Amino acid sequence: MLAVAWAALRRPTALSRWRRIRQRLHEAWPAAATRRRWRRRLLQKRTWRRFGGRCRRLWRAIPWRGAGRLLISPRRWPEAWRQGAAVLRRWVLGIWRQPRRRYTALLMVFLLFPVRLTVLAPGELVPARPAVIRAPLEGSVDKFFVAPNSRVQAGDALFQLDLTTLQSRLEVARQGLATAEAEYRQAAQQAVFEAKSKAQLALLQGRVAERRTEAEYLESQLTRAQVSSPLAGVVLMDDPAEWVGKPVAAGERILTVADEHDVEVEAWIGLGDGIVLPEDAAVTLYLNAAPLSPVAARLRYYAHEAVARPDGSFAYRLRARLEPGEAAPRVGMKGTAKIKGSWVTLSYWVLRRPLAILRQAVGL
Repeated sequence: MLAVAWAALRRPTALSRWRRIRQRLHEAWPAAATRRRWRRRLLQKRTWRRFGGRCRRLWRAIPWRGAGRLLISPRRWPEAWRQGAAVLRRWVLGIWRQPRRRYTALLMVFLLFPVRLTVLAPGELVPARPAVIRAPLEGSVDKFFVAPNSRVQAGDALFQLDLTTLQSRLEVARQGLATAEAEYRQAAQQAVFEAKSKAQLALLQGRVAERRTEAEYLESQLTRAQVSSPLAGVVLMDDPAEWVGKPVAAGERILTVADEHDVEVEAWIGLGDGIVLPEDAAVTLYLNAAPLSPVAARLRYYAHEAVARPDGSFAYRLRARLEPGEAAPRVGMKGTAKIKGSWVTLSYWVLRRPLAILRQAVGL
């Protein structure tokens, strides 16, 4: 009887089982610091880590087990790619078999095709760093010592203004200087005997200095009336016969001397074609005299403000330097410049001008 009663007392009940489970869970439950560390690791459950250079490895705080290993197994990826390619192939073939969808897809691909945004503008070859020769003083052109497109060296005479007026004024100034000097000498001799003449010496001396300064100024003007070339190059000018005898103002442009090897492209972009150009954009000039021999250049200067042209229109000035090794044609040759902008879609390239014209017509 005692053995049976003891066995009945030791039989586990539901409450005793729950107490033992709770005790084991309490013993196995990690500490607070361990739980915080695990929480940070869970936030970084899967991430890519860099291991030197461009090599990357897939890293996870929790070890890879079971199905996770199948995910990173290199033998499973080719099969996955083949299955994905098969699905994509079936989807594309399904669209291709339907004419409407096929034409729509082709149209979308065609409209999204990337092209370079280009504009055309009138251009010409101009000297890059010319020496602009202007009239040094007011007068009229007497004669030229050079012809258009002739070569000159530094210091060679280019043209001369009319010297008749200057020579007359210089002769009058010299006579006035001689008269003032004679009056001064006479007053200096009389000052030895008369105190009144001695008082006028300072006044007469100032008059002599004034006449001498005027004569020296006219002599310098007479020297400046003959203009020389500041550098070696080619003379660029119109018909000299149109300038001979023509009155010119001081600072008026007469001709230009430029180095024939230092040439660049100048183009005028209309207001409707004023697109944003990247730095160092490509520019190609197709000359009217040689359309099969284009001139390649790179953008150097692009005006931010439109200026008025001789024909009354407004345009943006563009300057482009020639590519290294490019043969420089003759200065003054004209043609059509093709300026390449950024990459855009074909739809934008086709609809850019019509949309601009429509916007101007509608007034939006």
